[in-house]
Amino acid sequence: MENRVRGSYTLPPVAWVSENRVKLSRLGSDSTRSCDVAIVGAGAAGLATAIFTRRRNTDRSVLLLDGARQPGAKILVSGGSRCNVTNAAVSDADFWGGRRSIIRRVLRAFPVRDTIGFFREIGVALHEEADGKLFPDSERARDVLQALLEETRRTGAVLAAGTRVLEVERSEDGFRLRTSRGDVRATRVVLATGGQSLPKSGSDGAGFEIARKLGHTIVPTTPALVPLLLDAGDGPPMHRELSGVAQPVDLTLRVDGRVLIRLTGSLLWTHFGISGPVTLNMSRHWLRAQLEGRNPSLIASFSPGRTFEAVDTWWSHRASARPLTTVLTALSTQLPASMAAAIAKRLGLDPETTLAHLKRDDRRRLAHALTAWPLAVTGSRGYTYAEATAGGVALNEIDAATMQSRVCPGLHVVGEMLDVDGRIGGFNFQWAWSSAHVAAMALGA
Repeated sequence: MENRVRGSYTLPPVAWVSENRVKLSRLGSDSTRSCDVAIVGAGAAGLATAIFTRRRNTDRSVLLLDGARQPGAKILVSGGSRCNVTNAAVSDADFWGGRRSIIRRVLRAFPVRDTIGFFREIGVALHEEADGKLFPDSERARDVLQALLEETRRTGAVLAAGTRVLEVERSEDGFRLRTSRGDVRATRVVLATGGQSLPKSGSDGAGFEIARKLGHTIVPTTPALVPLLLDAGDGPPMHRELSGVAQPVDLTLRVDGRVLIRLTGSLLWTHFGISGPVTLNMSRHWLRAQLEGRNPSLIASFSPGRTFEAVDTWWSHRASARPLTTVLTALSTQLPASMAAAIAKRLGLDPETTLAHLKRDDRRRLAHALTAWPLAVTGSRGYTYAEATAGGVALNEIDAATMQSRVCPGLHVVGEMLDVDGRIGGFNFQWAWSSAHVAAMALGA
């Protein structure tokens, strides 16, 4: 390859991010510039790939290309601007999409303990919170991004911000990347552009088209980890009455009349429908069933872990033990007060009726409502509010030992671009770190 200098660049000074300020300069258009590894996308997976590659082999020249003037926007907004870096316990069972065996192999190659150690090395100590979520001790996502950027620079990788990759083509000696600031030649290319979630952060799905043109199959995408919209109906919608109320539920998704999946967790009622961890985790399943032209329906149990019979028996025993208790009072021991009132209202029950006077049919209607409340989902809030993307580059077209394409040698794909999406709680970040490390070990060999 022409103009190659091992461990350095013939490139003129490029845009480098330091302390979140960007000075833009042209890659240059007078001739084609060269590097060993060109990484398209400087988000979590792209930055990690650059760092691990240079750590593995300082003779590999690495160039990061990102269209944003200030890369890493998705890191900054993640976890409520605190950045849920990973989870204390991660396995392939926490993910959906491609084959579990491939996901398992990648995760085991760079497990959580290695992630914790890596971030400790670059000055970001982590602590554990509820549900195993690991956050930086500083509670600031900005510190995570800054540490990654500084380590990228320290290892000698070069970041060209404000440089959008428009096309990637095979060439005789590798790849030619056409960018908004001139052409780049590279022996190997890593696609790390992310999916389509939070498009304002730069994840606009352009990487999928690059991968498709290089021969890859793109599994149709949908938002994942996204709030769901509910039908407002004819009367005042219950979700608006309950906006801001959170409660534990079981969610059951039926597709074409059969149970597809059940999930348990906290549901948050909102002015547009439902959110909260269990909703976000369920969203990809409802949306993919809809995408496939099937008939999804979502049912909530407000008595998680309990059957209709168990709930009906509780009400019967409660009536015997405390016959003068009102329906509303009894309901309020099981549900948030506003939820109890809303349920009674929609069932047409007088909230002041005592349990002694609650008819058997009404009691059974109440038990059924508490264990099988239909949620009339009409869609989601879309990629703008999604935390991840379901679908992407088909996982069986990637070598799990190297993250290299099986259809385009020299091309590697990492992170959210792949048909892998994890549940809420730091799992998608762990996939980014693990897949980046696997790719880097091959790139630096």
